[in-house]
Amino acid sequence: MERGFGAARAVLAAIVGVALSCGAALAQVEPPLRLPGTIEKVEGDTIWVRPYEGGGLFEIALDKKLAVYGVAPGKLADLKQGAFIGVGAMPQADGSQRAMQITVFAESQRGLGEGFRPWDRAPGTTMTNATIDTTVAGVDGRTLTVKYKGGEQKIVVPPDVVILDYVSGDRSELKTGAHVMVPVVKRKLDGSLGADRINVGRDGVIPR
Repeated sequence: MERGFGAARAVLAAIVGVALSCGAALAQVEPPLRLPGTIEKVEGDTIWVRPYEGGGLFEIALDKKLAVYGVAPGKLADLKQGAFIGVGAMPQADGSQRAMQITVFAESQRGLGEGFRPWDRAPGTTMTNATIDTTVAGVDGRTLTVKYKGGEQKIVVPPDVVILDYVSGDRSELKTGAHVMVPVVKRKLDGSLGADRINVGRDGVIPR
């Protein structure tokens, strides 16, 4: 009887050990990482990116179906009815959002991150990804009404707002010295990094 109990304890200990090992492996998998930086090396389907804040190089394997988007300077005329945009803004006392940066997405990105949420650029700021419903010109700029599933926001657009346009790009733009932003860096179970989308700056734009 005692021998059987000892065997049972051994089996239980082995099961617990396996469970703890699996838990440790899962614990090493970090959440997605947003990475703005400069490409320092390109080798086949792998790039090495150095973050603007420093901290060493990140070796990133590029997905076979990698999507590349060029980020170019935009203009007020790009803010037209039906355009899908992302607005980084500061909330105003009247409930509106005063735009700090507006990104006009490529048509293939329509619906990306749709909604209203906090923005990590500065304390108290917001991000709205939505479709322009109406636009009205005014003395101090223009006002947009943007709509997303479940809500809408009034966006005040000052004349000096930063406007960026996303356009379809290709892998040839991922070269040494290019300014890029990897929206989601995926850390795999083996510790390696991968990406299926990269934004690359054009005409002096540094995507962040």
